[in-house]
Amino acid sequence: MKYIKPTKFSYLPKFLMPLDLLGIFERDPFGNSLLVRRMLIGIVGWLTYARYTVVNRIQIEGTENLENLPINNVLFLSNHQTYFADVIAFFHIFCAVKWGFQNTMLPPLYLLGPRARQYYVAASETMKKGIVPRIFSAGGALTIERSWRAEGREVQRSVDTSANDKIAKALAHGWVVSFPQGTTSPYAPVRKGTGHLIKNNEPIVIPVVINGFRRAFDKKGLRFKKRNTLLTVKFKAPLLVSPDDTVDDIVAKVRHAIEQDAPEWVK
Repeated sequence: MKYIKPTKFSYLPKFLMPLDLLGIFERDPFGNSLLVRRMLIGIVGWLTYARYTVVNRIQIEGTENLENLPINNVLFLSNHQTYFADVIAFFHIFCAVKWGFQNTMLPPLYLLGPRARQYYVAASETMKKGIVPRIFSAGGALTIERSWRAEGREVQRSVDTSANDKIAKALAHGWVVSFPQGTTSPYAPVRKGTGHLIKNNEPIVIPVVINGFRRAFDKKGLRFKKRNTLLTVKFKAPLLVSPDDTVDDIVAKVRHAIEQDAPEWVK
C-alpha cells in the first residue's frame, strides 16, 4: 500500500476551512455534503438495524483487522449475494468499528455519529430503479456502467473508462466496498478491472466473505425471504499483493481470498 494523504473538500473557501470544526460544510470529492450523508446513513441505519439483529442474527468476525486502518485508500472486496443488504450491513459494521465496537452491532449507539467517508461500487442501472435505490445511491454509491451485463442479460459494450477514476477519487478520500464479480451469482469470475484497480492505486485490500444474505433476503435485499437466518460477515487480514504480481495473479488471489474458487461440481 502506498501512502496517500487523505483528501478534504469543503463548500467554504480554503482559508475558512479550519474554522469548520464540526465538519458542517465538508463535502466529498463528488460535491455531496458529508453532513447530509451522515444523516442519511443514520436514518437508513435505524430503519434497517432490526433486519440484522432481531428478524435475523448476524455473526461478525475479524473487525480487529479494521481497527488500525487509515481513513483512506482501503478497498474491501467481497462476494456478493444481494444488491443492498450486503452493503448496508458493511456500513453498519464500519460505523460500529469507528465507535470502538468489536465484532458486534450491539447496541446501535454508533448510528448517532456514523462514518461518512465510505463508498460502494454499484451498477448504475440498479441505482436508478425506484426511490429506495436512489436514496441508497446518495449514501455513497459509485455508479458504473457494466460492460458485460445489463438488465440481467449478458451484453457487450464499451468499457466505462470513468469508473476507475471515480473509485480512485473515493479511495483517496475514504474506504470503498467493491464486489469484484460484478454479480450476485456465486462463483462468477472476478473481473480483471479489479486487478488493474489494485495495481494502479495500491490500496490496502481487505477480503470479506459473507453468507446467509441470499437465504434471508430477496435479490435486491429489501424484502425478507426467510426469517431467523444466520448472517455471517468475515473480514480477513489484508491481502498480500506484490508489485511484481500481474493482473491475473491479483485476480486469482482475490478470487481465492473471497472464497469464490469454483468447486469441481460447478466446473
